[in-house]
Amino acid sequence: MSSLRIGHGYDIHRTVPNRRLVLGGVEFASDFGLDGHSDADCLTHAICDALLGAAALPDIGHFFPNTDPAWKDADSQVLLQKVVVALRDHGWKPVNVDATLVAEQPKIAPRLGEMKAALARSSGLPVDAIGLKATTNEGSDDIGQGRAIAAHAVALIEKL
Repeated sequence: MSSLRIGHGYDIHRTVPNRRLVLGGVEFASDFGLDGHSDADCLTHAICDALLGAAALPDIGHFFPNTDPAWKDADSQVLLQKVVVALRDHGWKPVNVDATLVAEQPKIAPRLGEMKAALARSSGLPVDAIGLKATTNEGSDDIGQGRAIAAHAVALIEKL
């Protein structure tokens, strides 16, 4: 068995008015947020799923089901911390994460450093082990029309 594994994660949430917008553990000033049971931080959710997938563990919904009131409006950084604990419990630790946020609004680039710092704190990774990019869908589909925000992530983990 290899001592290294790679996982992929993807998450998407629809935008809704009158809700906080949290991405990568950072709150953005916005007139919309993301619809979801927790804080709906799709970037952090994609990272959680990438880490869990690399360890061949069930997805984020298994660990934090949207039917459980304990996770209502939960801070996704807490979920990420718990995912890292689950990895360690199964003999793994994160090595690095690379993620892409896909959103028309808000402008992400000015806050990438803050997001990387928040994700580093929650994952236990050094900031320079977190790759983070933002792009748009150039006006196409629900994301391009501002009706949703999505994220892709890959993670490398290693055996303890």
